[in-house]
Amino acid sequence: METEFTNNDTYKYQKAKEKVEAIKGFYGNLLAYCIVIPILAYINYSTTNFPWVIFPALGWGFGVIMNGLYAYGYNPLFGKNWEERKIKQYMQEL
Repeated sequence: METEFTNNDTYKYQKAKEKVEAIKGFYGNLLAYCIVIPILAYINYSTTNFPWVIFPALGWGFGVIMNGLYAYGYNPLFGKNWEERKIKQYMQEL
């Protein structure tokens, strides 16, 4: 019984650690976005009249949003517990 409790605690610790790493990665990505996009905008508007900066801003912005959704556990495509249900399903099949 003690082994089961220890395994459960280890599992919870691993999941919590993964969540913290995902959130940390999201904030790093967001910080980089907030630094790089204004620099690109400055370069864009000081060199040409075509607003090409919108392409990396929109593309990277979409990536930042998706990263944030993943980091905070919101997945509109598969639902909240889809991954856990699939893992349990495949474990039962084996």
